[in-house]
Amino acid sequence: MLDVDGVPTLEDIGKNMPRRERLEQGFVAVHECFQDIPCNPCVEACPVGAVSMKTLTSTPVIDFDKCTGCGNCVASCPGLAIFLLSLKANHAQITIPYEMPDVPQKGDKVQGLDRYGQFVCDADVIRVVRLPSLDKSSKTTLITLEIPASELMTVRSFRRR
Repeated sequence: MLDVDGVPTLEDIGKNMPRRERLEQGFVAVHECFQDIPCNPCVEACPVGAVSMKTLTSTPVIDFDKCTGCGNCVASCPGLAIFLLSLKANHAQITIPYEMPDVPQKGDKVQGLDRYGQFVCDADVIRVVRLPSLDKSSKTTLITLEIPASELMTVRSFRRR
C-alpha cells in the first residue's frame, strides 16, 4: 500500500487510468508517480503537451486524449514511474523503462513481475527502443512486453529467464 510501503495499489492507480476505449486505440502513458517532489522531466519531454503539473512539486497529470504514446515521458522519468499501456483483443502491451546493462532483445521470453517483484506471467519482448532524451546521460531503454490482457494493471517489471 502506498501509505505503508510506498508501493501503489490498484486503488491508488485507478484515479490515473485512461478509459478502456482509449487503451484499445493504442499506447497511452500512465504514471505511478505519487511523490510530491520537485521533478518535471516528463512535462518537458512531452512533444504534444499531454503531461502537465500544477506546480513543480505536484504529481503529473496526463491528458489521455492528447497523448500519442511516443514514450518520451517514460524515458525521461528519473523515478521510472511512467509506463505506456495498450490493450488488444486478447492481449495487452506494456512499455517499461529499463536501465540495466543486459538489455533483452526483441523475441526474448521474460517473466512479467508485479510491483513487489513477484512473478505474474510469462511475457514476450516485442520491442526494444532507446529514445534520445533531453538528458544526454540517460541510459533508459524502453522495453515493450506482450502480456495477457488480464495482467495489464499488474505487470510493471520483468526478469530475464
